[in-house]
Amino acid sequence: MPVLFNVTLKKDAPPAELEKAKEHARASGGTITHEYSLIKGFTVEFPNDQVSVLETDDHIHVEQDGEVKTQ
Repeated sequence: MPVLFNVTLKKDAPPAELEKAKEHARASGGTITHEYSLIKGFTVEFPNDQVSVLETDDHIHVEQDGEVKTQ
């Protein structure tokens, strides 16, 4: 079952690292579903067993997309 992940560029990372992360995500079977304009990042849909390919990159932060609720 595919899972959505939010990928953002770390504060001190060069901007070119974001393009590298997108290319790497696509090459690893991911589908980019949204690209952000206010922050340097994107949302990618991966088969659940493939996200680890991005988690090893020192220039980006990866977290699973989830529902946010207020109380």
